[in-house]
Amino acid sequence: MGANPRLTPGDTVGILGGGQLGRMLAQSAASLGLKTHIFCPDPSSPAFDVCSSYTIAPYEDVDALDRFASSVSVVTYEFENVPGPTAAHLDAKVPVRPGVRALQVAQDRLSEKQFLSTAGVAIADFAEINSQNDLENALKNFNGIGVLKTRRFGYDGKGQLMIREPNDVPGAFDKIGAAPAVLEDLISFECEVSVIVARDLDGTCASYDIARNHHENHILKTSTVPAGVSAATLETARLMAEQIVTGLDYVGVMGVELFLVRDTDGEKLLVNEIAPRVHNSGHWTQDACLTSQFDQHIRAVAGWSLGSAARHSDVVMENLIGFEAEDWEKILKDPSARLHLYGKAEIREGRKMGHVNRVSEKIT
Repeated sequence: MGANPRLTPGDTVGILGGGQLGRMLAQSAASLGLKTHIFCPDPSSPAFDVCSSYTIAPYEDVDALDRFASSVSVVTYEFENVPGPTAAHLDAKVPVRPGVRALQVAQDRLSEKQFLSTAGVAIADFAEINSQNDLENALKNFNGIGVLKTRRFGYDGKGQLMIREPNDVPGAFDKIGAAPAVLEDLISFECEVSVIVARDLDGTCASYDIARNHHENHILKTSTVPAGVSAATLETARLMAEQIVTGLDYVGVMGVELFLVRDTDGEKLLVNEIAPRVHNSGHWTQDACLTSQFDQHIRAVAGWSLGSAARHSDVVMENLIGFEAEDWEKILKDPSARLHLYGKAEIREGRKMGHVNRVSEKIT
């Protein structure tokens, strides 16, 4: 197929990870005439219900990876904690898109911060932390406050510690497991927002409108579009996101999370972190855009042209957490609502079981 293969209908996309994102990617691929092969160690993965084939094996199983690689035309991933050696092993046999470098950058918060700085986008000040002494010294430059985050494997609030007063400092490094970390300046922001951006094999980019995000218990609860920001801020977000994916030579969809800061000079955006995959805060695109983030990602990794990222409706996406999914009958009776359930076998507190997009006529 060559170094940069472009798929044709009937070809197979390999997906590392079998959760809800992999499930929705497989559904989009099927609608575009492509097959999917899911690789995941969890035998109850919800993506298995909708794919063409699947492999249940550890990500470190080299033989299983080789068989997987031989059955697909391209590999993508639904989560950013794919082991680095796994991605590198596959990349030697079949194109991995978005790519190994994007994983390397996103898996380490220090590498991520350093990359974002070189990409020329605005971020909060940060410092590398490898000991309690490092933390105490760095806090002197952060007015004694900040957010301490482990460099690796933190998500949904895990591996993070807020430092707001002197009593928070003693033992703080041990509280995050004495793991390599970064300290970020504590930003006074109005809200968290995100932008979903896509880049294709030829370097063409397409960005969706900003979503205003609301979290509960460190888990995204709602994403609202429009986000109530100025046209200039929308353009700034687009440019920042496209600088990031271009700097990584990225192929596929990325979620870029930002802080919206309002001061006497107006609105300002600071990049918080990147997710090299389709993103929870982009689920609204399924019902408010002609091309969803999942369709967009499949098109990009297949080597196809991107679709329009324009929004045709206003929308509020709400995650259904835990037993909220049991309200499915009530949701179905709402004429503005489109329900998406993930087919997970067991409801648990704090578990994302589905989401609902409530769509209305586009006002802005």
